[in-house]
Amino acid sequence: MALSKQQIAQRIAKELQDKWYVNLGIGIPTLVANYIPEGIEVEFQSENGLLGMGPFPVEGTEDADLINAGKQTVTVLDGGSIFDSATSFSMIRGKHVQLTVLGAMEVAQNGDIANWKIPGKMVKGMGGAMDLVASADNIIVAMMHTNKRGESKILKQCSLPLTGVGCVTKVVTNLGVLEVKNNAFHLLERAPGVSIEEIQNATDGTLIVSGEIPEMVI
Repeated sequence: MALSKQQIAQRIAKELQDKWYVNLGIGIPTLVANYIPEGIEVEFQSENGLLGMGPFPVEGTEDADLINAGKQTVTVLDGGSIFDSATSFSMIRGKHVQLTVLGAMEVAQNGDIANWKIPGKMVKGMGGAMDLVASADNIIVAMMHTNKRGESKILKQCSLPLTGVGCVTKVVTNLGVLEVKNNAFHLLERAPGVSIEEIQNATDGTLIVSGEIPEMVI
């Protein structure tokens, strides 16, 4: 059974490590803040100038002045801080973030990512995506494996304008967990009830399947 967006976020949360600073992009990545594993402390950073971002607020307790980069209302944990965009991007460009989680429209087998523009469609702006991919050493992408037409978004080569080149380290989709290395996608885990054949059929890029592939534990 394919994962929901919430379950993709839960799986990515297992990648978090104690004392890490983590940037969460727009979309599925914002959900990761709801699933911090017990026993670790993580500082979530939002590029609009927020450090110490907590989970989404309970309905009725929202503060319109506290938002993430996607303009969603969020909470701030004790000790959190709010600052200007210049300081936020100094933190990003200075490589003070140990993990960046982004959404994407396409990811290529060499680690290229396209997540900011579809030609012919209006976009409000690039945002901080290019700064994030240029500065981060550990980028995990959260995305659906295929688009609404059933076409693969896990590709040999991206067809959309690139955000970053050769930067993605891992992809977590509704079908499985893929590591990007040696110009190929390496299947690490599959979603519960999803067969290797289903993942192969949904993957346009080179997919390496080595040994027994375990089902994902959420």
